Amino acid sequence: MNKAELIELIATGADISKAAAGKALDSTIDAITNAVAKGDSVTLVGFGTFKSSDRAARTGKNPKTGEAIKIAATTVPKFSAGAGFKAAVAPKKKKK
Repeated sequence: MNKAELIELIATGADISKAAAGKALDSTIDAITNAVAKGDSVTLVGFGTFKSSDRAARTGKNPKTGEAIKIAATTVPKFSAGAGFKAAVAPKKKKK
Protein backbone atom coordinates (compact mmCIF):
# COMPACT_ATOMS: atom_id res chain seq x y z
CA MET A 1 0.00 0.00 0.00
CA ASN A 2 1.34 3.43 -0.87
CA LYS A 3 0.48 6.84 0.58
CA ALA A 4 -2.25 7.59 -1.99
CA GLU A 5 -3.98 4.29 -1.24
CA LEU A 6 -3.75 4.95 2.50
CA ILE A 7 -5.26 8.42 2.05
CA GLU A 8 -8.12 6.89 0.07
CA LEU A 9 -8.81 4.37 2.86
CA ILE A 10 -8.71 7.10 5.51
CA ALA A 11 -11.08 9.28 3.48
CA THR A 12 -13.53 6.42 3.03
CA GLY A 13 -13.34 5.25 6.64
CA ALA A 14 -13.73 8.72 8.14
CA ASP A 15 -16.21 9.93 5.50
CA ILE A 16 -14.09 12.97 4.60
CA SER A 17 -12.55 14.25 1.39
CA LYS A 18 -9.26 12.88 0.11
CA ALA A 19 -7.73 16.37 0.50
CA ALA A 20 -8.70 16.49 4.19
CA ALA A 21 -7.46 12.93 4.73
CA GLY A 22 -4.15 13.83 3.06
CA LYS A 23 -3.73 16.88 5.30
CA ALA A 24 -4.56 14.82 8.38
CA LEU A 25 -2.06 12.10 7.45
CA ASP A 26 0.68 14.63 6.66
CA SER A 27 0.02 16.45 9.94
CA THR A 28 0.18 13.18 11.89
CA ILE A 29 3.45 12.15 10.26
CA ASP A 30 4.96 15.61 10.86
CA ALA A 31 3.91 15.58 14.53
CA ILE A 32 5.43 12.12 15.10
CA THR A 33 8.63 13.05 13.23
CA ASN A 34 9.09 16.31 15.15
CA ALA A 35 8.45 14.68 18.53
CA VAL A 36 10.90 11.83 17.91
CA ALA A 37 13.50 14.27 16.52
CA LYS A 38 13.30 16.20 19.82
CA GLY A 39 13.90 12.99 21.77
CA ASP A 40 10.31 12.41 22.87
CA SER A 41 8.47 9.15 22.34
CA VAL A 42 5.03 8.89 20.76
CA THR A 43 2.82 6.06 22.02
CA LEU A 44 -0.35 5.04 20.21
CA VAL A 45 -1.96 2.50 22.55
CA GLY A 46 -2.59 -0.79 20.76
CA PHE A 47 -0.57 0.29 17.72
CA GLY A 48 2.95 0.98 18.93
CA THR A 49 5.60 3.42 20.10
CA PHE A 50 7.88 5.63 18.02
CA LYS A 51 11.10 6.75 19.74
CA SER A 52 14.72 7.60 19.06
CA SER A 53 17.57 5.31 19.98
CA ASP A 54 21.32 5.93 20.23
CA ARG A 55 23.54 3.64 18.21
CA ALA A 56 27.13 3.33 19.46
CA ALA A 57 30.18 3.80 17.27
CA ARG A 58 31.51 0.57 15.85
CA THR A 59 33.96 -0.91 13.40
CA GLY A 60 32.62 -2.18 10.09
CA LYS A 61 34.13 -3.70 6.99
CA ASN A 62 34.20 -2.29 3.47
CA PRO A 63 32.57 -5.10 1.44
CA LYS A 64 34.56 -4.23 -1.67
CA THR A 65 38.05 -4.12 -0.18
CA GLY A 66 37.63 -5.90 3.15
CA GLU A 67 39.26 -2.92 4.86
CA ALA A 68 38.09 -2.07 8.40
CA ILE A 69 36.25 1.25 8.64
CA LYS A 70 34.98 3.28 11.60
CA ILE A 71 31.22 3.86 11.73
CA ALA A 72 30.30 6.92 13.81
CA ALA A 73 27.75 6.91 16.63
CA THR A 74 24.33 8.14 15.57
CA THR A 75 20.72 8.48 16.64
CA VAL A 76 18.14 6.39 14.76
CA PRO A 77 14.34 6.21 14.84
CA LYS A 78 12.82 3.07 16.34
CA PHE A 79 9.31 1.60 16.28
CA SER A 80 8.03 -0.99 18.72
CA ALA A 81 4.75 -2.63 17.74
CA GLY A 82 1.98 -2.72 20.34
CA ALA A 83 0.09 -5.83 21.45
CA GLY A 84 -3.00 -5.03 19.37
CA PHE A 85 -0.94 -4.51 16.21
CA LYS A 86 1.03 -7.70 16.79
CA ALA A 87 -2.16 -9.68 17.35
CA ALA A 88 -3.72 -8.32 14.15
CA VAL A 89 -0.66 -9.20 12.07
CA ALA A 90 -0.01 -12.64 13.54
CA PRO A 91 -3.08 -13.94 15.39
CA LYS A 92 -2.41 -16.71 17.86
CA LYS A 93 -3.56 -20.14 16.86
CA LYS A 94 -6.21 -21.77 19.02
CA LYS A 95 -5.06 -24.77 21.01
CA LYS A 96 -7.14 -27.94 20.78
